[in-house]
Amino acid sequence: MAAASKTAVASLVHYRPLTCAASASATHPARLVPHAPDLIKWVRREGGFVHEAVKFSQDGLGGLGLAAADKIPRGSDLIALPRHVPLRFQSDGGGVAEPVLADLASKVPEELWAMKLGLKLLGERAKIGSFWWPYIGNLPETYSVPIFFPGEDIKNLQYAPLLYQVNKRCRFLLDFEKEVKNALSDLNMKDHPFGGQDINASSLGWAMSAVSSRAFRLYGKKSLTGAYGDVPMMLPLVDMCNHSFDPNARIVQEQGEEQPEMLVKVVAEKEIGANDPLLLNYGCLSNDLFLLDYGFVIPSNQYDTIELKYDGALLDAASLAAGVSSPNFSSPAPWQQEILSQLNLDGDTPDLKVTLGGSDLVEGRLLAALRVLLKSESESVQKHDLSTLKSMSAKAPCGIATEVAAFRTIIALCVIALEHFPTKIMEDESMLKKGVPDTTKLAIAFRIQKKSLIVDVMRDLSRRIKLLQSKETVSAQG
Repeated sequence: MAAASKTAVASLVHYRPLTCAASASATHPARLVPHAPDLIKWVRREGGFVHEAVKFSQDGLGGLGLAAADKIPRGSDLIALPRHVPLRFQSDGGGVAEPVLADLASKVPEELWAMKLGLKLLGERAKIGSFWWPYIGNLPETYSVPIFFPGEDIKNLQYAPLLYQVNKRCRFLLDFEKEVKNALSDLNMKDHPFGGQDINASSLGWAMSAVSSRAFRLYGKKSLTGAYGDVPMMLPLVDMCNHSFDPNARIVQEQGEEQPEMLVKVVAEKEIGANDPLLLNYGCLSNDLFLLDYGFVIPSNQYDTIELKYDGALLDAASLAAGVSSPNFSSPAPWQQEILSQLNLDGDTPDLKVTLGGSDLVEGRLLAALRVLLKSESESVQKHDLSTLKSMSAKAPCGIATEVAAFRTIIALCVIALEHFPTKIMEDESMLKKGVPDTTKLAIAFRIQKKSLIVDVMRDLSRRIKLLQSKETVSAQG
């Protein structure tokens, strides 16, 4: 009976189309197999460890995840995976299972590293009797990342930097589909890494999204120098822990004398109460990356930023709107231009992308540039090093008047940035109340967070201006 069941599963894997279609209504998409194998039992059967109190859990926000059935003490091992269980692009011996995959992976840009491991994932999904099928069968059929949004909902994001990244990924998938089809066109069935199945942009997108939303970059094999390489890998069961900036668990890798192979473990960072979800920190990321790679948005994300282009003419307009006299952003003096070059905001290959928000509130390079360009004489500026000029915590290094002018200019930039959004926050909130598809909800939630971030920056800077002006008043009275 067991053998027959295994054959049936293998056939299902082999003949299942390797495609992924966007789902506009399923908040928690179905698994690839309706009644997928129990991952906890599979991990244990493969020599791994799962704490007896760990259970599957379905919640309204994170979807299917893991939780504690009973109280788990701090420091307890929750999950431990032996080396052969994580899914890597390279085999345990260091070789690549399919030369064709290796050649295709070499054509993937490093920034889209998830596609490299995605090729391996697609190959295992297509393979009859894949060792990882119990894991793969539990993966979602669809992903709520923007590359699968309807065209109208991509527009609904209303944020140019993210639109650029979404379009860039879509173009890559369409171009890479051609590369894959060309590489597979003359292969014999026995050499075909995907069991003869057709590969298109949809299936490639599914694989890239599965990896980007679930893989971890961990230590791999030790090199001759003794250092460990950075290796992306998919961690069955572990990747069902949902995200939190205040996690109750963390991933560790252990290697001891009795255990020569590296173990991947999840350990309780604090006591976990009964029915509490198991939570990992996926990283201190902006909402752009959370939506692009994971398909969700974090409300009031302390690491979220708004991206602007450093442009002298735009800064001139902003400072004039803010009532700052004699702006000189588009035609800096030679000494100012030299400092801008040191900030990489001028020169042959400048980096003109600057950000607001996050832990710095105002990116240091932008703040330094404003402080420098709002001063007409060099002496009071050049006595400070770049780190001071870039620091928000530095107490008005170029004087209170210059600091107030810089903050007012940034507030005016924020007003201009808000005007680039076609809708206001109140309109967005009203749309959400009307009942819209899930992809539309995600797009609206994303743009609300971006607009709210801009408003928060404006409020923070306005508060700082009042404090500076009160200090200036006190000093004048003194």
